Amino acid sequence: MLVSDFDFDLPPELIALRPARPRDTARLLVVTGDRDLADRTVLDLPGILRAGDVLVFNDTRVIPAQLEGRRGDARIGATLHKRIDLRRWQAFIRNAKRVKEGDRITFAADVSAIAEERRPDGSFLLGFEGEEPVEVLLERAGRMPLPPYIAGKRETDAADREDYQTMFAREDGAVAAPTAALHFTDRLIASLDEVGVKREMLTLHVGAGTFLPVKAQDTADHVMHAEWGRIDGATAERLNDIRSDGGRLIAVGTTSLRLLESAARPDGRIAQFAGDTEIFITPGYRFRAVDGLMTNFHLPRSTLMMLVSAMMGRDRMMAAYAHAIAAGYRFYSYGDSSLLIPDDD
Repeated sequence: MLVSDFDFDLPPELIALRPARPRDTARLLVVTGDRDLADRTVLDLPGILRAGDVLVFNDTRVIPAQLEGRRGDARIGATLHKRIDLRRWQAFIRNAKRVKEGDRITFAADVSAIAEERRPDGSFLLGFEGEEPVEVLLERAGRMPLPPYIAGKRETDAADREDYQTMFAREDGAVAAPTAALHFTDRLIASLDEVGVKREMLTLHVGAGTFLPVKAQDTADHVMHAEWGRIDGATAERLNDIRSDGGRLIAVGTTSLRLLESAARPDGRIAQFAGDTEIFITPGYRFRAVDGLMTNFHLPRSTLMMLVSAMMGRDRMMAAYAHAIAAGYRFYSYGDSSLLIPDDD
């Protein structure tokens, strides 16, 4: 399948640079089976979902993983994207040609790291110096790692510390937000509770690889990045029981969906899971664990555009995106959202 099959033109003015305020007032495009597309808002979710359905959220917390520093006279940028152990992170390096293995990079606030190893993908393994936990160092020296399509248009500021974090964030480790969950607020959760919609949590630490372009021409030649995730046994059993009782499992965000499908057995039952997932979902994939997906609007030619096309069909999603563009929906991480339910009978 050609990557160009998932291309479309997006007017740059539709790329959201700030979230909706309040968050739950963002628009929501509902795409269900063969029914007409429905223009709603996120606040309408309690009236769209059914009692007994379960929303599955990713409770990862975005860390300030973007660092600016120097190696000698050279200016160096680092974006951490995967934890290796307590003191070492894999990082994409800006101006990497000025860095050699063994070099010390000095960041702000007296934070420093040794470039221990250059990886085959061009990234570096950084070992942070000192005794303080790396999380403490990052809080002192790092910035929130806004996606390039936002960071290229404006400076990161204090508001992003809150805006680019979901209300469920509790497990440190992500370098990109699970953005579908950015729309949820206390009042929306209270309304969902009132109508009997349940919620569960899992953890997948989103890596910066989610923003890497697909360079292959054929989807079969693309190598998917790995991300670490966990579903505990008790959560897996509750999700299985809900589906057995007729409730629908709605993943909030592609990160939740990818981890659920990674943990699913051939019969659709979800198993306990802890480890890396490199699952790459393209049209033709048979979903085993998930009955629907709430997700923001994705980049052209991206693996996530392929994923939503796998769920709803490529033609259906291309039509939905054409509608969203014509109707002025806001795109990407701080943008509006969609609810995809293949079978809404």
